[in-house]
Amino acid sequence: MKYRRFGNSGIDVSVVGLGTWPLGNDFFGEVSESAGIAVIQKALDLGINLIDTSPAYGQAYEAEIAVGKALKGRRDKAVISTKCGVHRVLGVGNYAIPGEYVRCLSPAVVSAELENSLKRLGTDYIDIYFIHWPDLNFGNDGALELLAKWKKEGKIRAGAVSNFSVDQIKNAVAKGGISGIQPQLSLLAQGSVDNGVIPFAAENNLGIMTYGSLGGGILTGAFKEPPKAGAKELRSFFYDSFTPAKWDRCNKVVDTLREIAGARGVSPAEVSINWVLAQKGVTTALIGTTKGDNLAKNAAAADWELSTAELAKINESYRKNIG
Repeated sequence: MKYRRFGNSGIDVSVVGLGTWPLGNDFFGEVSESAGIAVIQKALDLGINLIDTSPAYGQAYEAEIAVGKALKGRRDKAVISTKCGVHRVLGVGNYAIPGEYVRCLSPAVVSAELENSLKRLGTDYIDIYFIHWPDLNFGNDGALELLAKWKKEGKIRAGAVSNFSVDQIKNAVAKGGISGIQPQLSLLAQGSVDNGVIPFAAENNLGIMTYGSLGGGILTGAFKEPPKAGAKELRSFFYDSFTPAKWDRCNKVVDTLREIAGARGVSPAEVSINWVLAQKGVTTALIGTTKGDNLAKNAAAADWELSTAELAKINESYRKNIG
């Protein structure tokens, strides 16, 4: 496994990180707590030290709870990143409505969130603490000031933001002294490059932790047809590659990945992860999986790099089929 410094934080993270959104057991299909714990522990065994989570992953904090249980006795082996500011919408009988969230950065609410995350994770500090999304109601400044305060107090080692625009990131640097960002980035979702977010972070020594690096799974090459949306399968609501309008075109790009993977004797997922890691400034790519075997194959992407010719071929396939 390779490691890179996360911006100016002084924290070294594995170039492949484990994202735990799937462990929420309500968005990417059903997964048991035991399976979640097992894959987290497998990640540590493979040299993956970055475990990313959020209280919003699961209707009752399932992902954070699984992380806390998995790291019991192994906290010193992990870099934990978690988040604040996104909450599940409650429906009748206090049951969360699948796929529905609200954003709230009230300083009082954010303060309670940090304390609750510390308890669920079984730790007295968070390595990298993210604001999950901007808040158009309360604004971002109050929460950003808390990030700076908590860093001084040792409750967090570094503050960061996710899904922020360039102007919002500039303000976050000024008000919160953040060390990094978490944007969506994959071969099929390059908006964070096009809108200047990743180039700005790269130019200003901010760590870049990408999510959706496998496009919700389509870039693994494992899907023969889009997964059918259901009570616990909602990825098509977030990743538009699974929609009828884009499915065929995206799979033409996946065919290119399969071709390169076949020639190298690796998986399409490894090629996809390597494409993300080859983008200027990217520190680490988060991979969400619930299976140890798949995680091992994904982690192997850290052992090699795409050639200039292979990158050009992939980018040409994207331009031709996606535009």
